[in-house]
Amino acid sequence: MNPPVRLNLYDFTREELRAQFVRWDFSPVHAERLWNYLYLQLAESCDATAMPELPEKVRARLAAGGKPDVLPTALATDSSDGFTRKYLLSLADGERIETVLMRFNGRVTACISSQVGCAMGCVFCATGQMGYTRHLTPGEIVAQAVHVARALRSAGEPHRLRNVVLMGMGEPLHNYDAVMSAIDILRDSAGLAIAAERITLSTVGVVPGILRLAAEKRPLHLAVSLHAATQAERAALVPAARKWPLDELMAACRTYSEATGRRIFYEWTLIEGKNDTPEHARAVGNLLRGLPAQVNLIPLNPTSGYAGAPTHNEAAKAFQRILAAEFSLPSTVRQRRGIDIGAGCGQLAVANA
Repeated sequence: MNPPVRLNLYDFTREELRAQFVRWDFSPVHAERLWNYLYLQLAESCDATAMPELPEKVRARLAAGGKPDVLPTALATDSSDGFTRKYLLSLADGERIETVLMRFNGRVTACISSQVGCAMGCVFCATGQMGYTRHLTPGEIVAQAVHVARALRSAGEPHRLRNVVLMGMGEPLHNYDAVMSAIDILRDSAGLAIAAERITLSTVGVVPGILRLAAEKRPLHLAVSLHAATQAERAALVPAARKWPLDELMAACRTYSEATGRRIFYEWTLIEGKNDTPEHARAVGNLLRGLPAQVNLIPLNPTSGYAGAPTHNEAAKAFQRILAAEFSLPSTVRQRRGIDIGAGCGQLAVANA
């Protein structure tokens, strides 16, 4: 007789967990109690100490076939900025991922990963430089947010986790189903209760995923990594642009905004002498003309596999002034955090494993 399949309890939405308990001939009431332990008590196991109100028969069934796959910390590193901590987390199969806790004024954000590595190959991105290994499961994505929430509670932080950005390792829309299931779990009002308007998904421009988001009208913030305003320049930085050319990407973005009524955050990594001139700023303005948009300007963060340099502050401000004055385009220059520990945008990888 084969042993029961081990289930990761973080893989289940609340409704799926209730259905699983019914299949086990348990009352759904016990599923609700388990959910409370997982996401409100942030329990790390199903034993009697962690979950005293679960009946023994339920704990016995979970011991045989289901547990929360808590991600052990292989390494935790604090930035000298005093606001950022990076976790190297171990997965059950021995792979590792990076997750970042970022503190801002009055809020805490978790930057979580959706894949081990990334298949998109953006030339300036450390995750793209390491290549693709596999997708994460919904539970492995959710467990990262739970890890940050548990860390905040253990440290006695006054703020709970309220913001999640899917900007860590991997391309979220390449792992669409698992990512959306994880988002449903994170948003559940009886659990971590991360509001939809506090979840941002960043994509390099996976057109089928953007169109699927549009059709499903999912309430979250979409950020599109643009980095160049012509097909040739973008393909040189973002190899995925060869599969989904710029004109197709922009058509998908228009469809998304029309279907959802939501603006898109367009991300632009500023690389000195490559895409940071006034001419580039005007090209961005013309490309986004008429679209509900905001531009996030991100000075390049250093990685070992790319020799480019970040734009100087004066050039970033000039870029921003052109977007505002000539195109009425709102923009922000991304606050740099955790650069010294490789926790900034485009720096996550597992070379330090």
